[in-house]
Amino acid sequence: MADQETDGLTRWTIHGERIVDDSRRAWLSIADVELPDGVRFEQYVIRAPLSAMVAVLDDQQRLLLMRRHRFVFDQWVWELPGGYVDGEEEPARCAVREVEEETGWRPYEVEPLLSFQPWVATADAKNLLFLARGAEHTGAPVDVNEAERVAWMPLVEARVLVEQGEIVGAGTVIAVLELTARQARGEL
Repeated sequence: MADQETDGLTRWTIHGERIVDDSRRAWLSIADVELPDGVRFEQYVIRAPLSAMVAVLDDQQRLLLMRRHRFVFDQWVWELPGGYVDGEEEPARCAVREVEEETGWRPYEVEPLLSFQPWVATADAKNLLFLARGAEHTGAPVDVNEAERVAWMPLVEARVLVEQGEIVGAGTVIAVLELTARQARGEL
């Protein structure tokens, strides 16, 4: 619950923002920022399009994951399928489309699970996380560039992979922790 008496007292003021570079996946800008105490400085800001991811669980409470290489930090990791929402596309529709393109599985109905911002001090990159209970296999993944391997992993094993550093992406970590917590409370 917000503290109504102090809302706004520590709000930073943005005097301007200029784009340094932009692409389909992100915009990099420099913001002219002033702190409440009057200190003023410039800070890099990253803005990304809305993203949608899906945690697909089957009836055995296994999670659909993809193994892929992330070149930025040169590591093989397990991740949920997902991607950027195109233009006016409905986020839930994007989520379903991305699962099928990346894994070859079409999830049944998706429901919102939660949303998050993975890097709040520097980036505006809202992610929507959906939950699907089950999926139908439609064949090989359409996008061969996304996954080295697709697997159904028991939630308990996925939790271990978080601890071992093989699941590191914010969305997948959040989904695994949320789903294992719900599982422990008997809510799945």
